[in-house]
Amino acid sequence: MRLLRFPGLLNARELGGHPTLDGATTRSRSLLRADDLVQLTEDGVQALADYGVRTVVDLRWPAEVAARPHPQALRAHAVRYHQVSLLASDEMEWASLSGPCTKELWKCAVLQHTRPQLKEVLGIIANADDGPLLFHCVAGKDRTGLIAALLLALADVEPDAIAADYAASTTQLADAYLLRFSDLERAEILEALRCPEEGVHNMLDYLAQYGGAAGYLAAIGLDDATIARLRARLR
Repeated sequence: MRLLRFPGLLNARELGGHPTLDGATTRSRSLLRADDLVQLTEDGVQALADYGVRTVVDLRWPAEVAARPHPQALRAHAVRYHQVSLLASDEMEWASLSGPCTKELWKCAVLQHTRPQLKEVLGIIANADDGPLLFHCVAGKDRTGLIAALLLALADVEPDAIAADYAASTTQLADAYLLRFSDLERAEILEALRCPEEGVHNMLDYLAQYGGAAGYLAAIGLDDATIARLRARLR
């Protein structure tokens, strides 16, 4: 796991360098995960461009995008932008689909209820130009973490490494969020930021009923060529 410094962001890292089950490591400078790009400073926008990011996939709800659009400066660097609302059309619709759900089972609920959205997001990633691609939501921990975990599973990354990548968001965000939301109880903030490793292991158990990540992706409608391109992003 390689943390990245894009001034303004708190939770940016790439999916390269993770150990795989066959003793290899995932490909670097290919897929990046992050929190909301609206936080980027001018230096952050330039750092993103200098890193080579030319494609961004925004997983936020439309209302979140409208309230906090991306910095206009990204367009000056010819960054291709795709917006797909991963969790239904809005927070209310997602709540009605998922129902009460613990953090430990949240990823399984997403895999069950957002198959069209997942197919669209993963299709965009598979068909993007070969080069650094960044996907993000608001905090970069749950929606972003689900996509990251699914891609790492497809690349046959060791389960404990996938779980550790997800859990890392808690540490990355904690100090800044405790300052940002100082009017809230500390315990409340830390619970909101909690990214339990068990959630990833439950997700992997869910995928196992399809024979693994590739089988699940086929079940939601991705063809073999698309799945192979996705795997090639990290292998």
